Amino acid sequence: MLTTIEVTIDKTGHLHSVESGQIIKPGRALLTWLEPDTAHEPALLAEAALAQDWVNPEEDAAWAHLPAGKPV
Repeated sequence: MLTTIEVTIDKTGHLHSVESGQIIKPGRALLTWLEPDTAHEPALLAEAALAQDWVNPEEDAAWAHLPAGKPV
């Protein structure tokens, strides 16, 4: 019987189940390598440039009507 579980691999090559309490039994397995999630990478790269536009008096004035510290 084939069973699929999601695992992470540490620096020493040991497998760790993503779901807590799931036991990984000794034996054979097939490995499908997943590339790191880079979906947010462009946003992170642009953050410093955008921050220059965000931190200015005009931007503060535009958002002044919102309560501070509370999610919208």
